[in-house]
Amino acid sequence: MSDVVIKVENVSKRYLLGHSSGEQGVYRYTALRDVISREARNFARKAADVVRGRQVVQGDEVEEFWALNDVSFEVKRGEIIGIIGRNGAGKSTLLKILCRITEPTKGRVLVRGRVASLLEVGTGFHPELTGRENVFLNGAILGMSQREIRKKFDNIVAFAEVEKFLDTPVKHYSSGMYVRLAFAVAAHLDTEILVIDEVLAVGDAEFQKKCLGKMSEVAQGGRTILFVSHNHAAIRSLCSHGLVMRGGRASPKCNVMAALDQYSSEHQTALSSSWTRAASLPKPAVRFVSVQARLEGRQPQLRLHCHASIISEPGGRAVFIAIDIADQSSATIMQAEPRCQPFIGGKPGIYYVDMVVELPPLVPGFYSLDFWIGSHNTETYDWIRQAVTVEIVDSPNPRRSFPYHPAHGSIIPPSTVSVRAESAACLVTT
Repeated sequence: MSDVVIKVENVSKRYLLGHSSGEQGVYRYTALRDVISREARNFARKAADVVRGRQVVQGDEVEEFWALNDVSFEVKRGEIIGIIGRNGAGKSTLLKILCRITEPTKGRVLVRGRVASLLEVGTGFHPELTGRENVFLNGAILGMSQREIRKKFDNIVAFAEVEKFLDTPVKHYSSGMYVRLAFAVAAHLDTEILVIDEVLAVGDAEFQKKCLGKMSEVAQGGRTILFVSHNHAAIRSLCSHGLVMRGGRASPKCNVMAALDQYSSEHQTALSSSWTRAASLPKPAVRFVSVQARLEGRQPQLRLHCHASIISEPGGRAVFIAIDIADQSSATIMQAEPRCQPFIGGKPGIYYVDMVVELPPLVPGFYSLDFWIGSHNTETYDWIRQAVTVEIVDSPNPRRSFPYHPAHGSIIPPSTVSVRAESAACLVTT
């Protein structure tokens, strides 16, 4: 019997996107006859779509969008596959097809075994029901029998760490409690295949570590896991193989380290030392307009100079700024925060912020910067992820004759050592 449990053959998925023609933006005045004519055309097109059984799309113009394009790969029993890619690359669409939530436009998927999926936080939870009731409800949705749920109930609750709130409606749960309970139910389902899509980003660090341990335990039992995450450190520690998604296409399945290196090298070429806000991005009341970054000096006295232009509109509150610095695997290694209280803005206007970060000794390579502003650590106004990148070329220790490797970490802390020796005569025993 073949060990292949998932076989994806030339899968493509097409969506139809509706757009407004933009006539109202071009002309100050739109005649009533133009509005009636446009709405009549839209009604006729939508009626024809209903009769032919096609997707009904809102808007004056219709555009085809291929979320997946000719994707093929195989997954063997017991493999843990990390699916890597930027937002919009097609990762979630692929998982929804594997879970039979949506059908492919072209191609086919063969799945051998029972599938449990955790694609969105709290999927299948009813906000008015208690945690106890939702365990039974969600377990039933995932295919567990009542006897099976009762047998595993105590383990599920203990894993989720929500005993105190078990009889509280889940609408009062925090997002972290929500994801803990949802993951606990899915993780205790006896399935051959477990599909997880970026849900661990909601939990705290301790819970993420606990989930990774549970998934490792599940994989050692011979079950197959497909894991989508932007946490490359988690993918590196958990997964054996990787797929890199880009523009709806998937690279050939390969070793997870090779997949991460491939993604990092491609991503670094797309980054630059400056960023300017695109017109299509959301415009919160306080937001970044542009950011720049440059390095000055040499290791171990290396400084990072950052400049940010921030606009504050009426109603915007004062904010403070933080910069997260991530290594080439997108794992955050440090955060720079000059002040912990709001000190920028508070009144309408444009504010120019200059920030200098004294960097510790770092392994040579590319480092990306996330720029964040908010009025409180729980209230974010704007967050530009991987806005710019900087490259460190020189070694933190010029006397080192062999190069540093990213697998050993990114920061090289200063250290001292002393040696005390005794004469050989002291080691002679009678």
